[in-house]
Amino acid sequence: MTSTPDPSGQSSAPRHGVFLIGFMGSGKTSIGLVVSRMLGWRFEDLDVRIQHRENRTIAQIFSNFGESTFRRIERQALLELLQEMQSSPMVVALGGGTAVQADNLDVLQRSGFPVAFLDATVDELWRRCLPFAGDRPLAKDENQFRQLYEKRHGIYMKAGTRIDTGGKFPEVVASELIARLQLTNAQGEVKSS
Repeated sequence: MTSTPDPSGQSSAPRHGVFLIGFMGSGKTSIGLVVSRMLGWRFEDLDVRIQHRENRTIAQIFSNFGESTFRRIERQALLELLQEMQSSPMVVALGGGTAVQADNLDVLQRSGFPVAFLDATVDELWRRCLPFAGDRPLAKDENQFRQLYEKRHGIYMKAGTRIDTGGKFPEVVASELIARLQLTNAQGEVKSS
């Protein structure tokens, strides 16, 4: 196996990790959990980590402090996860807006870890998010939701791999992602889900 560059541009031993990006409702968390189970890697959801650190929901952070404060908190949490990934195999589900921030996308692309864009039609994403609209500050209005999807889609496409999650069970998508990225556990195996 070839070595991969670390964020500083130096070569290092092969590492095990993957970032999952995509719009709200694309399945980053549910698919990430399956991938982590299949590979025996740790799973981290960046939004959950932020909520635990800040002791409040993402919606509360947006409401009380605004999006710019949330993005600063998010950036710090992302950098911490990148450090942890140097020594711990990990599947990381990022918030829908994380990779849209130019400096975050740059860090992800230079990390040496694959970035997979999980996608579905905007209609399916809206249906998936509708029951949780109160917990998603940017999913309260369908027109705004669709516009935001269109705005972000081109940025998500910069990921090395796009996987369609539409109408598929998480286990099917996880198997496809593992195969396409050729991910394995430390022994070079994939556990069954």
